[in-house]
Amino acid sequence: MWAFIFANTPVLQYSSTPKEVATCTGNPANGGTDLVLGTGFSMLHKDLNTKDKTVANLGAAADQFKPQGTVIDVHEYGNGNINDTFLVTLDSKAEKHFILQRINTQVFRRPELVMLNMRTFTEHVRKRLQSAPLSPDRRWEVVRVLLAQDGQDHWLDPAGSFWRAISFVDGAQSFDTIEDMEHAREVGYALGMFHNLLSDLPIERLADTLEGFHLTPRYLLHYDEVLEKIHTSTSPEVAYGLTFVSERRDWAHVLENARALGRLRLRPIHGDPKVNNVMIDTGTGQAISIVDLDTVKPGLVHYDIGDCLRSGCNLLGEDSEQWEMVRFDPELCQAILQGYLSLAKDFLTDNDYDYLYDAIRLIAFELGLRYFTDYLEGNVYFKANHPEHNLARALIQFKLTESIESQETTIRAIIEDMR
Repeated sequence: MWAFIFANTPVLQYSSTPKEVATCTGNPANGGTDLVLGTGFSMLHKDLNTKDKTVANLGAAADQFKPQGTVIDVHEYGNGNINDTFLVTLDSKAEKHFILQRINTQVFRRPELVMLNMRTFTEHVRKRLQSAPLSPDRRWEVVRVLLAQDGQDHWLDPAGSFWRAISFVDGAQSFDTIEDMEHAREVGYALGMFHNLLSDLPIERLADTLEGFHLTPRYLLHYDEVLEKIHTSTSPEVAYGLTFVSERRDWAHVLENARALGRLRLRPIHGDPKVNNVMIDTGTGQAISIVDLDTVKPGLVHYDIGDCLRSGCNLLGEDSEQWEMVRFDPELCQAILQGYLSLAKDFLTDNDYDYLYDAIRLIAFELGLRYFTDYLEGNVYFKANHPEHNLARALIQFKLTESIESQETTIRAIIEDMR
């Protein structure tokens, strides 16, 4: 018998036999619902994306990847918007935990390419660290792809779901918002380390697993298509969003135009380096890894820099109920850039510096646009906890963009001082 804990789950079903149903009890200690499972079970989770989140074969998936020992516990883990992620606990002394994920194949249409990229860049980083080890006072963890029983890097369950497993970064934690200036510098350091370790990896070795990802002009085209199909609400919040996008659409091509002109070039990028993807050593407070690696692909490092600063410099967080109070903090921006540039100075060009402010402004706008479009379309892409969730998320990013714009002179001065 082993326990499965699934947080905030509307519907749970258990069946060790076709007619047997278990009793579910809330556990305040973990904020979720505990369910003791036997050999055969299914868990049904319905959300506002109108997709049936049937996590069947969870036990079988965990058993496929266990390095050794017996699976004794599974928790829903993290707060990702795309994949279903679980922390698996084993009764093994050697490796007590690993991360199990069901990949959202509606988003990642070629999940096998996601795994190919993950193997390619993790192997590259390991070789880099072996040939040029870090100083003794720093460590950098590279996750390992765990193989299934058949030797593959993934497992397809009977329902066709795509499962994969990676090693767990032990002795570390992540935070949804920046804790202090030292944390801010470590977040920047982590992104600089990531880019530095991949700076000599040819982009031809990485597949483009999300075509159009971070291409703001494409998101605008999709936004226009959605507007043509729906009748928009007359709420003040929706009106604000419509006006906000309209006033900035002509400027949204800034990074892609620079790339087309040869001023910026493609490099390996993380794709989603927000604050809670940076792992901090619980003992030293130092950054030791960046996780959530599905979006590693060729792109502009400006996407990553903008996303990291967008996430890190908003102390109210991604889901604040006080969206009108959201503000971009220039002091945090300075600290994050200090950490980043301590490693990135070696590969950034003058043109790269010229477009840093545009990246900070654009990525906040872009994410707001994506949330807003998804809300208008009926919450079909991002997981949503309630019908207005993606609208609220969009308003936060739009307000953050306004704050960035109002501090353009200050932000540009910070960048110029660090060149």
